[in-house]
Amino acid sequence: MCGIVGYVGSRPADEVLVAGLRKLEYRGYDSAGVATLNGGKIEVRRAVGKLDNLVAVLAENPVEGSLGIGHTRWATHGRPSEENAHPHRAGDVVLIHNGIIENYVELREQLRKQGREIQSETDTEVISHLVDLELKKSGDLLAAVRSTIGLLDGSFAIVVMSATEPGRLVAVKNATPVVIGLGEGESFVASDVPALLEYTRDVVFLEDGEVAELTTDGVSLSDFSGAEVIRKARRITWDPVTARKGGYKHFLIKEIHEQSQAIIDTTRGRIAQESSRVALPELDVIADRLDGIKRATMVACGTAWHSCLVGKFILERFARLPTEVDYGSEFRYRDPLVDEHTLAVVVSQSGETADTLAAMESARERGAPVLAVCNVVDSSIARKADAVIYTHAGPEISVASTKAFTTQLTALYLLGLYLGDRAGTVDRQLEGECIKALVQLPALVEKTLQCEAEVEKVARRFASASDLLFLGRGINYPIALEGALKLKEISYIHAEGYPAGEMKHGPIALIDENLPVVVLIPRDEVYEKTLSNLREVEARGGRIIAITDNADDDLRAVAECVITVPSTSTSLLPVLLTVPLQLLAYHMAVERGTDVDQPRNLAKSVTVE
Repeated sequence: MCGIVGYVGSRPADEVLVAGLRKLEYRGYDSAGVATLNGGKIEVRRAVGKLDNLVAVLAENPVEGSLGIGHTRWATHGRPSEENAHPHRAGDVVLIHNGIIENYVELREQLRKQGREIQSETDTEVISHLVDLELKKSGDLLAAVRSTIGLLDGSFAIVVMSATEPGRLVAVKNATPVVIGLGEGESFVASDVPALLEYTRDVVFLEDGEVAELTTDGVSLSDFSGAEVIRKARRITWDPVTARKGGYKHFLIKEIHEQSQAIIDTTRGRIAQESSRVALPELDVIADRLDGIKRATMVACGTAWHSCLVGKFILERFARLPTEVDYGSEFRYRDPLVDEHTLAVVVSQSGETADTLAAMESARERGAPVLAVCNVVDSSIARKADAVIYTHAGPEISVASTKAFTTQLTALYLLGLYLGDRAGTVDRQLEGECIKALVQLPALVEKTLQCEAEVEKVARRFASASDLLFLGRGINYPIALEGALKLKEISYIHAEGYPAGEMKHGPIALIDENLPVVVLIPRDEVYEKTLSNLREVEARGGRIIAITDNADDDLRAVAECVITVPSTSTSLLPVLLTVPLQLLAYHMAVERGTDVDQPRNLAKSVTVE
């Protein structure tokens, strides 16, 4: 969600920074700031709210200089405040940061023991102090940054400047985007291409584990160990719409690739790493009502309904809370057993889904506290709910939902741990392990995305199919449903999701050599049983596409195609298994030539019954 811009050259830096941040407003934010260097003096200006508020601050209290950094922040790690807004300063160092530092608690305590005063609630300020300490040792900003990143665990994009080095910026990438812009006598850095296109169309994309040094003479790249990296610049010829797509062919594939960052933004500030607990202060407004909750009802439509099916497993596992899941379109037309002891959880990407809104009102009339999981701030559902957990997925332009779905799963995982901790139903050791797995999840999503080339080959092989069957068991059965829905939505291929154990109770009659069967088969407690189901498919000529976190010889013997994802905790594995299914639907749609971003007959927000 956060936007990064940096500049070194001869133009007024504040103008370049504000213009670049304007191009990144689509990402969503609630504070903004800039820092410039002039005559050896750093000036920092920050403001809560929209960029116009920062512009007003700059008009009243201008800054000068031709080197600077700017940032828009969505408050997650610490509340929205000027104190928590970026840039953050420590001594001679000022920096901006996207991502999450997993070990910032330990680092903060070490800094305090060294006499450093931490002013904000953010993990970012910790980095600025570390760089300042290292700079005092080495006297070289690049060396100081390289030493600091060796101390950091997590995913991050960082841009640093120092009062001691007036013509230099240093940028770092590890799992969150950074793009460098090249100009005549000037250099730029940003978190996304649109921020640069007004000034240059020659860019270099940083890869994970790389550092860029920016001066008026140009840009030099190296890896974290200091080895030189040589990479040719790319000439960007995108029109404004393509620029918004980040160079991707469609918004859908761009949003699939944004999922790692979206999960970071959804979890940041919601994990109290000091205590290995989930922090959801947004639920304080209903805290007194949560103590009397005996059951939960989850209500949604479409993709969000699938996230609720996964959420049922999570709430029942961690919070031991009996949970049922309802379609929004069905909920109000029956007499649901909902009262003041029922937590009503409504889930919606847009926050405007008519059926979900109506179900929410029905639950409230029966006395239930209503908790919304929503992506759009101040949407109808968000305004009318008693409490809201925002998913921070950022704008989702493509009609078919991708990053909204995986951030919904992430938010429900947080909710399950929070309720379980509150009720004392989740073991503290297990909770710590789950939180550790959650912190690692964005990096695992990035790793999962590396299977795209393999998935594209599978898509080409099966793009002419007229039907597909998706199978899954337990917590992954809803992911089979979601995979089938994505394929239907954008490729117009008929697809059906089914519990693998129920296959022999009907769908097995459909299986022949013309029916591809996509099976989710992680190495869990039902692996052998699912493998047995696949042998039944193989015996009838079915063509098997297996998605797993641990492919053995037995699985490869029955599957025509095997796609692997990293291993993680059972409750988070649905997030990783979702990614290949999204990629499969996308590439099959591309092969068939359909309108990927705006499929026929569908709308992004279903605002009528």
